Amino acid sequence: MERALNFFNFDAHRDVLFALGVICILLVLFAPLPPWVLDIGLTFSLAFSVLILMVALWIDKPLNFSSFPTVLLIATILRLALNIASTRLILSEGHTGADAAGGVIYGFSQLMIGGNFVIGLIVFAILVVINFIVITKGATRIAEVGARFTLDAIPGKQMAIDADLAAGLIDDNDARKRRHELEDESAFFGSMDGASKFVRGDAIAGMVITFINIIGGIIVGVAQMGLPIGEAAASYTTLTIGDGLASQIPALVVSLAAGLLVSKGRNFGSMDRAVVGQLGEYPKAMLMVAGLMTMLGFAPGLPFMPFLTLGAGIAAIAIYGPKIAAAKLKAAAKEEKIAPPKEERVEDTLRIDDLQLEVGTRLLAQISDPGKSLADKVKSLRRRFAAEYGFLLPPVRIKDNLYIPPEAYKISVHDIEIASGHVRLNCVMALDPAGGEVDMSGEDTIDPSFGMKARWIDASLAEQAEEQGYTVIGPDSVLITHLSETIKDNLASLLTYAALQRLIDTLDPEYRKLVNDIVPSQISFVTLERVLQCLLTEKVSIRNLPQILEAVTEATAWTRNITMITEHVRTRLGKQISTAVTGDDGYVPVIALSAGWEKIFLESIQADQNGERNFAMAPTAVQEFITTARAVLAKNKDNEAMPVILCSGEARPFVRSLLERAAPNTPIISHNELHATVPIKTIDQI
Repeated sequence: MERALNFFNFDAHRDVLFALGVICILLVLFAPLPPWVLDIGLTFSLAFSVLILMVALWIDKPLNFSSFPTVLLIATILRLALNIASTRLILSEGHTGADAAGGVIYGFSQLMIGGNFVIGLIVFAILVVINFIVITKGATRIAEVGARFTLDAIPGKQMAIDADLAAGLIDDNDARKRRHELEDESAFFGSMDGASKFVRGDAIAGMVITFINIIGGIIVGVAQMGLPIGEAAASYTTLTIGDGLASQIPALVVSLAAGLLVSKGRNFGSMDRAVVGQLGEYPKAMLMVAGLMTMLGFAPGLPFMPFLTLGAGIAAIAIYGPKIAAAKLKAAAKEEKIAPPKEERVEDTLRIDDLQLEVGTRLLAQISDPGKSLADKVKSLRRRFAAEYGFLLPPVRIKDNLYIPPEAYKISVHDIEIASGHVRLNCVMALDPAGGEVDMSGEDTIDPSFGMKARWIDASLAEQAEEQGYTVIGPDSVLITHLSETIKDNLASLLTYAALQRLIDTLDPEYRKLVNDIVPSQISFVTLERVLQCLLTEKVSIRNLPQILEAVTEATAWTRNITMITEHVRTRLGKQISTAVTGDDGYVPVIALSAGWEKIFLESIQADQNGERNFAMAPTAVQEFITTARAVLAKNKDNEAMPVILCSGEARPFVRSLLERAAPNTPIISHNELHATVPIKTIDQI
């Protein structure tokens, strides 16, 4: 019994049944069919065509019917096969009567012709013209243009996906999904361009077969069957027109489905929402139509009631349609259960946000603006910083602040205001890349991210500013860039105990075991946190955490000093650090520390009895070094690549401590951190 049920499980054998169906269609091309089988085939063809039309009407978007080209080919070859079978019956049995080719053809001939084959011939000709000239030709043209523009737009869409991925607006899964949709779209419209030729060829074949049936039938009836030419013409023409109608009506339905599918374009939703919904959005236009119909009803010679009835109906829809829609929305809002606002607990007021962005009232609208939401762009920073620096930033809490100017903002880290600024929503910021003044009308300002002179200009002048060589930045980009640079300057503060714990939880089990081996037996968890914070302070990525953990394990064998552990880790990360400071020409531009200053630094380092190193340089020497370093850096600030200061490994942490405030963004590396494969180019000396 179970085997029998499995045998009749059509879903399990769907592939076999589909293949058998295609084979049966091919057999119809060569094997004669009895009239009752032809009736079944023609009925199925009509039902299949109507099903295609209904699916084309109800799908949300064209790609949801991506199998349409294949379905269209099958429907076309099915109709052509039935045409050949009916032609065979008409030419061989047409002399026996009007029902020689089956009941379906006879029924269509009586329904459309009404006993006069001349009227039937005219009706058939009109249907062919509508199908071939109007629907098929238009659908073919739309498919050709759609395919060409879709294929031409692929490189730009691909670049947009790559740009969104690089900017952190989407992740790898979203990018992969969008690329897959792009591939499906190009394949679909390319296939539709070819499939439209099936529809056109089907219409031409229908006309040719009809002509052959009429001429061939008259010849067979007169020459072979001995019928009078009038009787032969009436009999065979009637059968041929019935056959043509039985095939052209499904062809017309499928052509309409193809036209609807390719003309739908970017509209989403079923056809009633895409077309009727859009037409009904303009009550004034409908009232104008209603007024015109009513006026035509009073025109002499035109029937009054049809125009008046139609005008009244359209006016009623225009007046009461929006009211009904509004009532439905109101009823839905009443039914929706709105949860009562949660009372804020006293304990919640004690929580400190790691990152907070406060915005003025005018900037608040940008947070939820569809398509360019400020909140979405802020969230994307977390993804970008995770890829660049190796740990996930805490969420940025965005809130409005009524006590700051409407277009101002404040950035806070651990509830301490770190940076602030303002933007102009209807303007763009123009700045000269060379650092000069912007010679355009507007409001002078300072770029909050890099401190360069800039000017807020009207958004309509953006293109003109770009033509003059200025860099143009939108207000949202100014805010996001400022937030990004502020986060970079406070990375160490954002790597909290909890953030480090989450980071370690993402490691492979082998490296989590390594952490358990050294923490807390050799180093405390807080000390490990401080080492990573020291790296982030100098903007060294901790993404290669396994290698950092190995280096920490090595260093803890001979020291517990955080600075010395950090320097050992930096040595192990030499390739990464060297690559990060390499210029576009493949060289690392360095400003070397002179031998004299190296000697002064090394003599100022003193070790106590516990092996801890202390730095004691004379105040006058400290001031002289800072002044000299500032002068050298200022002289080389216009270099294409940012130069780095190169010194010995023993002196590097103390050189960094002196220049931390004077040149916070200047990388300071030691000889131990320069990888052997990275060439250097000395451009100056301190």
